[in-house]
Order: sequence, then C-alpha cells, then structure tokens
Amino acid sequence: MQFVGYDRSPDPALQLAAGGSVERVALVSGASLEYGLGERHCAGALVAEGGDGGAELQHRSCAASRAPYCRDHTSTWACARCTGNCDMPLENCGREHVCYLAAFAPDTFKVGVTKPERLETRLREQGADRAALVEHFPDGRAARRREAALADRLPDRVRTPTKVAALARTVDAGAWEALLAEFDPLETFDLDYGFTVDDRPVRETLATGTVVGVQGRLLVLENAGSTYAVDLRDLLGHEVTDGARERDIQSSLGRFG
Repeated sequence: MQFVGYDRSPDPALQLAAGGSVERVALVSGASLEYGLGERHCAGALVAEGGDGGAELQHRSCAASRAPYCRDHTSTWACARCTGNCDMPLENCGREHVCYLAAFAPDTFKVGVTKPERLETRLREQGADRAALVEHFPDGRAARRREAALADRLPDRVRTPTKVAALARTVDAGAWEALLAEFDPLETFDLDYGFTVDDRPVRETLATGTVVGVQGRLLVLENAGSTYAVDLRDLLGHEVTDGARERDIQSSLGRFG
C-alpha cells in the first residue's frame, strides 16, 4: 500500500492505493489512524478509468526514487508564477477572476487570485483563518497584474512552518482591520475548521494517532499525549503498513506539564 494523494478541507481525506485500486481514508475528527510509514518513492499517477458515469479512480505506480513525484509525474500549474505579462494562452484565462486577501494568525497576510466560484474552496485549501474578497476582474491577466502590483507589500504564498505556528493563535484583529480599510472589501470570511488546539503542535511526519482536524493541508493528530501537525504532502509516496510502527518522535512540552 502507498499514500498517493489527499483531499483538503472541507472534506479532507488520504488516498491509499493497493494493487491499482484507490481507497479514500476520511480524516474526520476522532478517527483513528494506524499506519506505519515505510520507504518513500514517487506516488505515481491517479487516473479515472471507465465511462458512462461508472469511472473509478485507479493508481498507476512508479518506482522512481524521487518523491513525492518524479520528473515524469510532476505537473506544473501554468498560472503559479504568472504576473499578467502573457497572451492568455489557457481557456481559463478569459474567465472572470477575483483578487482576495487571506489572513493566517496572528498577522501574516497574503494576496491571491482565483475564479469567483472557487473562492471559499481555495481559502480552505490554503488553511486561511480569515479572508476578504477585494476586486472582480474580467479575466485572469488583469487579476494577475493586480496581484503582482501588491506583491511588494503582500506575499502571494505562506510557508508551512508559518501555518503550523498559526494553529494555536488567533488573528490580530487590529492589524487585519487596518489592512482591510485600505481596500474596502466586497465580502469577508471568518473560516472555521471545526477544531482548536491550545498549544503549537510539533511538526512531524507520521500517520498514527487520533485525528483532531485538518486545516488546509495540515493534519493535526494526537499521539501519546502530544499533538502533531503533519503536512499531508509529506505523506505522499510513502509505502505504508496497517498497524502503527513504533519509532522515536518528538514530544510536545505540554506532555510533561
């Protein structure tokens, strides 16, 4: 068996492949995970096979050592680094886009672009605590140009360690409101992921414990009295066994309180 994919909020799950078939392991609060992690290699590819409404997700394995994906199975999102200096080569470029602000506790704020119908989904995928819709644009190029213009003061991405630190914090309301006052937002969001933690979780890579919740791609687990934050991407490509495999993991200070 191998971890080959994951779904983020609002319906988080791990995708586990065995012999080509794919099982979805729901990451609901209170669920127990007991998977031992083995060797890691390319997670291969997931493809839909069949038709007429009966398509099923199948896994095509890859033995390449590079993880989570080898060069042949790495895909690049064309818009990831676009700043609007393009001739709109994709069909999606001509569709309406929005520019948004996202807050990560306590005071990390980013700018982003997405299609309007995906806005809240995109915010949850990133694990944002709060957000605001600030502008509509007729196409992706105009939206990316606006994003690029704001990039000197607002980042367009937030690193995983910052998001881990945010789990036990709340947004600095004063700083957030001061930023919003500059933009006159069209709509605001206060995002809830259904769980809270009192102390900053320890960052680890494991798949054993009780699920506390998932925020963005961070899986929060309780294990032996400590709370851990697991980047779901770090699980991809690992061969797994049923049943926890004992190994040394760092304990949180709260365990000894």
